[in-house]
Amino acid sequence: MRLTEKKRILAIDYGTKRIGLAQTDPLQLFASSVGTFDRAGLFTTLQKMVDDNEIEKILVGYPLSGDNSSNAMTEVVDRFILELQLAFPALCLETVDEHHSSQEARQILIASGKGKKARKEKGRLDSAAACVILRDYLEAHR
Repeated sequence: MRLTEKKRILAIDYGTKRIGLAQTDPLQLFASSVGTFDRAGLFTTLQKMVDDNEIEKILVGYPLSGDNSSNAMTEVVDRFILELQLAFPALCLETVDEHHSSQEARQILIASGKGKKARKEKGRLDSAAACVILRDYLEAHR
């Protein structure tokens, strides 16, 4: 069986200070970190990927409270999604539950053997959380 390359699926873990970005490999089997960005850096990176025709879909981690109700961060992410839709109208955007993605990313970083100082590096948790969001999506859609 021959596997064919596809466009990438991206996942965004939106934060008010930093935005984590992850992407699939060309076969959409694995999630890997692209990095963390401020808003301008993210939009520049996304524009380059759009120009190179690399993106199939963007997943945005959607923050809900434990009872699945909206919270203050939900409204912030809703505004961010509107900005993404305006900037990239041809892209398919989808929200996915990000419940516990940061906690799970923290546990993964601990299990990876990274020291406490390395785990606290700015952005490491954000990009790991984006990978968790993307990994969970891929597993649910196999």
